Amino acid sequence: MANMVNIFLFGKQYQVPDDLTIMRAMEYAGYQLVRGCGCRNGFCGACATIYRIKGDRELHACLACSTKVEDNMYVATLPFFPLVKQVYDIEKIKPTQQIMMQLYPEIYACVGCNACTKSCTQKLNVMQYIAYAQRGEFDKCAEESFDCVMCGVCSSRCPAGISHPQVAMLARRLNGKYLAPKSQHLEDRVQEIKNGDFTDLIEALMGKPVEELKELYNHREIEK
Repeated sequence: MANMVNIFLFGKQYQVPDDLTIMRAMEYAGYQLVRGCGCRNGFCGACATIYRIKGDRELHACLACSTKVEDNMYVATLPFFPLVKQVYDIEKIKPTQQIMMQLYPEIYACVGCNACTKSCTQKLNVMQYIAYAQRGEFDKCAEESFDCVMCGVCSSRCPAGISHPQVAMLARRLNGKYLAPKSQHLEDRVQEIKNGDFTDLIEALMGKPVEELKELYNHREIEK
């Protein structure tokens, strides 16, 4: 028998095995997840969750698909947070400090509380990459925010109302479009794919079982 722990989902108490993730525990408790459960593997950021352990004053943020349950865990999911998402044409804007002031002026209201960094489910230095965005250092902002999964927890904790993931997305797009060194071998490979040079190989791979694909991936040739 699995060891059981008490958790609280939406105010109701349940006993669940202690080796489950929060997401699996919700399903074990009878919840049918139809939203906030995208990739189930820690990449899409759809299952943003806030929890507190009974007797502990600290509020924790995590992804429900990759965080194990704990005894006396009080859970609240955050499957959607209304981020400000400005519309722009990447072909028409330029990587200047003014474009960030124009599209996301709220970043200049940052009070330096660091709540965004403390709540990040990926342990990113969110306040730092916002500082880079403020200064127009989009390459540094892109690098610092590279592992962001757009879960929105940082924005939910921000007193200035900054939409950190969208700011970072703009910085990464500007960096990729205008600042990062050109990758000629990547462009050549994309053109080869468009030409159909790999069609037969791709179709052959699609017909292989998952275990064989894993084996091929784990033993692939990696460019030095």
